[in-house]
Amino acid sequence: MAVPTIYLNGELFGQGRMGLKEILGKIDTGGARREADKISAKEPFDVLVIGGGPAGAAAAIYTARKGIRIGLIAENFGGQVLNTLAIENLIGVKETEGPKLASALEENVRSYDVDVMLPQRAEKLIPGDLIEIRLASGASVKSKTVILATGARWRQLGVPGEQEYMAKGVAFCPHCDGPLFKGKNIAVVGGGNSAVEAAIDLAGIVNHVTMLVRNTHLRADTVLQKKMLSLPNLTLETQAQIIEIAGDDGRVNGITYQDRATGTNRHLALDGVFVQIGLDPITGWLADSVELNQHGEIVVDSHGRTSIPGVFAAGDATSGPYKQIIVSMGDGAKAALSAFDHLIRN
Repeated sequence: MAVPTIYLNGELFGQGRMGLKEILGKIDTGGARREADKISAKEPFDVLVIGGGPAGAAAAIYTARKGIRIGLIAENFGGQVLNTLAIENLIGVKETEGPKLASALEENVRSYDVDVMLPQRAEKLIPGDLIEIRLASGASVKSKTVILATGARWRQLGVPGEQEYMAKGVAFCPHCDGPLFKGKNIAVVGGGNSAVEAAIDLAGIVNHVTMLVRNTHLRADTVLQKKMLSLPNLTLETQAQIIEIAGDDGRVNGITYQDRATGTNRHLALDGVFVQIGLDPITGWLADSVELNQHGEIVVDSHGRTSIPGVFAAGDATSGPYKQIIVSMGDGAKAALSAFDHLIRN
């Protein structure tokens, strides 16, 4: 997410994907305060959705169709979908792209009577007869029920050099940053579907891809593995435990890993490292309110109910299995129906 990098009067203004509202918010700081006051003045909602990804969009649409008062708070529409290029397993759609799907989600949500509040980030949930959500902007919103669909972010390796060379050779989004490494040698770390898809995409841009997998085998779908292993400019290294990402003159120049089969350390000269080891749920702000499991995921039952009455959750931020777009959409619909049932019964 290094492109584009924007400077204002010689100072870093922002980098990566930025929407128009985010840019305007950085320029007009008084506007952010006015928007926060405007949000705080809103009457309580029947349902308040937190998140604009597939789960949040589905939840918003399903509750809006019930004719009740609904609000949606998110930093953007799409979430991780924005960083996904090819989507070929969304039932009913032969093929689409992440940004295109995110745009469609927003268009669909806005076609209903949904009070959309962007770009806003939730920072605290306070239970009560009316559930309060406090935002980073200083605003506060109340609702009879809340649906948490905050999604997840890229998981990091936690090794020396990763933070130091972030956006200087260490990358997470192959579709965003892949073109920066045209003709170069790179590594992809991970063994799941996302990692293999990244390796396939990058192999068409870079000179050579080294796939580093911690386990003895790949976990990706067989069809993806076959496609990846057929590529002439790709090498697969299993049982590779990453030790350090090295660099020089402010840029990545290699990676050191341990061969777990022999216990020996190996060093690869590289120009970039793409980390694809999964996602961490965006739930840190909920640690003092909603029950989380050992992975930081929101614990939900079969109806999407959390440990707090009136608070529901859906999508990648929950303890539900299978982090897939279509699963998140189904979760969002289920949480919406459960929230509506809760309103009826209470």
